[in-house]
Amino acid sequence: MLAGKTAVVTGATGPAALAVVRALLEERAQVALVDVDAMRLDSLVRFLRGTTCAVPCDSTDAEAVREAHQKIEKVLGPVDILVNGAEAPPASRIDTTDAAEWRRVTAAHLDGAYYWSRAVIPGMRKRNDGRIVNVLSLAAKSAGAESGAALAAAHGGLASLTFALARETAAQGITVNAVAVGAVEGSRAIEPLNEAQRRQLLASIPVGRFCKPEEFAYAVRFLVSPLAGFITGEILDVNGGVQMD
Repeated sequence: MLAGKTAVVTGATGPAALAVVRALLEERAQVALVDVDAMRLDSLVRFLRGTTCAVPCDSTDAEAVREAHQKIEKVLGPVDILVNGAEAPPASRIDTTDAAEWRRVTAAHLDGAYYWSRAVIPGMRKRNDGRIVNVLSLAAKSAGAESGAALAAAHGGLASLTFALARETAAQGITVNAVAVGAVEGSRAIEPLNEAQRRQLLASIPVGRFCKPEEFAYAVRFLVSPLAGFITGEILDVNGGVQMD
């Protein structure tokens, strides 16, 4: 259903975002993988089937995003789909979060999504079509119970940005949604945990297991599909029942 579409996935070297890349490629989209880790990007695209483009970019830098966007459109064409997928950093409580850490977290998760959305929306408006999906941490709804104040604030802001952009762009055929995801296998939120911490986290998840990257990816794939054109300003929970509303 996405044949001929150009997608941008940021934070593309993370397991969840990489699963999104694969899901979009399965639908025959062409995908630009964006991440600050240039070496990791180069190693990944060699093993992906389909049309891809590796674009090293620090998404916290507005000028870098502008240049990366221009490169993508030159190589793959106009951007139809944007998935803002920066991974959550390790937890940090307010008493150990200095000003530099606060800026790092909010820049990575809120500023980057804003810069990329600002870059692609004008073209989407001209074509009266576009899909944006923002990836939220569960911290956006749980007040940072496990992830700290900085991440909760950044993702709360990202949720509000989702709603604001959805309202601003709906009349031009653009949908803007978010997926609020819980603990994903292989993610930076899971990998540093010891066995006791993993058991404690699993005990808090009603379904009793972590989210598979592919499960998350298929939720994103639905929201960027033509059949999701009447859904905008929505936050879809993929968290195993941790947060129910």
